[in-house]
Amino acid sequence: MKAETPYNPLDKIRLGESVANAILKRPVEPLPPSEVFPGAGIYVIYYMGNFPAYCDIAEKNKDNRFQQPIYVGKAIPSGGRKGGIGSEIPKGKPLYNRLKEHADSISEVKNLELKDFCCRYLVVDDIWIPLGESLLISGFSPVWNIVIDGFGNHDPGGGRYQQQRSPWDMIHPGRAWAMKCQANKKSEDEILKMLQAAVK
Repeated sequence: MKAETPYNPLDKIRLGESVANAILKRPVEPLPPSEVFPGAGIYVIYYMGNFPAYCDIAEKNKDNRFQQPIYVGKAIPSGGRKGGIGSEIPKGKPLYNRLKEHADSISEVKNLELKDFCCRYLVVDDIWIPLGESLLISGFSPVWNIVIDGFGNHDPGGGRYQQQRSPWDMIHPGRAWAMKCQANKKSEDEILKMLQAAVK
């Protein structure tokens, strides 16, 4: 007789799934959301435009279906990387600020339009943020997380522009700080081919 693993309602995967399921029940909003809000948490970004490499993704999101995020991310409270997760610390607006940063990035590039993007977000208790993000990424394999890295990057600052431009910035040029970085070893055409192969 095959032994079954006992059901554990507090299993971390099931708890993470409850967070992931909760965000997918949230309403879809513009990117960035029209109203500022407090708190940290997780988010998904959807694309519905005409960039050729993303046509299959856009098709899954049209007509209010929103079946395939192009990117999944998280925003933790200030101090979270210093051992503050789970403690009573001021949260500020890290989740809203992160979505606003992404909107600004998209607005800077030459071949994407902000109106073609929208998002879902969920303010989450700090301890569940990384797990919720991880399960969403593994469940949806968003191309900007898995295939085309760099969308979530920040300006590395003076003296560090010798690093390579990210694949995302190679195919979506325009962010002023990214243009100061060295060109990626892969050409734009090579990155696009890699992307097209991944989304087929």
